Amino acid sequence: MSLKKAYLLVILILIVDQISKIYIKTNFIYGEDGQINVASWFKILLIENEGMAWGTQIPGDYGKLILTLFRLVAVTGIGWWLWDSVKKHSSRYLIVAISLILAGAFGNIIDSVFYGVIFDHSTGQTATLFSDQPYGTWFHGKVVDMLYFPIWEGNLPQWLPIWGGKHFTFFNAIFNIADMAISTGVGILIVFNKKAFSGSNKHSELA
Repeated sequence: MSLKKAYLLVILILIVDQISKIYIKTNFIYGEDGQINVASWFKILLIENEGMAWGTQIPGDYGKLILTLFRLVAVTGIGWWLWDSVKKHSSRYLIVAISLILAGAFGNIIDSVFYGVIFDHSTGQTATLFSDQPYGTWFHGKVVDMLYFPIWEGNLPQWLPIWGGKHFTFFNAIFNIADMAISTGVGILIVFNKKAFSGSNKHSELA
């Protein structure tokens, strides 16, 4: 697979990711449940992630800045990994996986770096793009999430240890297109590990 095709895949994912985030941000109000109920197991719901996966945050005044800078360093490393893999004619599985991870990481970095200075807040209102009263500063933006799949929700049986009788939702994570790209890329590396790291192949050399 050529570097040009890999970059095209990255750009396409970035475009879809950013268009979906900007649309959701400017048409939805933060945290309002059931904004779009596509099905009982699939909803569109705007939330904003302050930190890492699952809402984890680095404490302190500079926690968000440290996280954003770390992401920038990480995406630079992933970009080099993609370039090096293409030059070495690595397998198509590996190049596609790295491209997906790079696109996803880049998509969330855009939120972290720019969204704090181009949007106002989404609490109780729909946000305005290029607002003259932005909600944050450079490198302190919030990552926009919107895809929610509560496949099953209810009370667990009383006989279960620890969680018995408690309300439970499967699957309760809310994520975005960039997160999907990262997860898919990591999934390819895990499921097709041998093929991904098998070295060069003829298909890659011809791509």
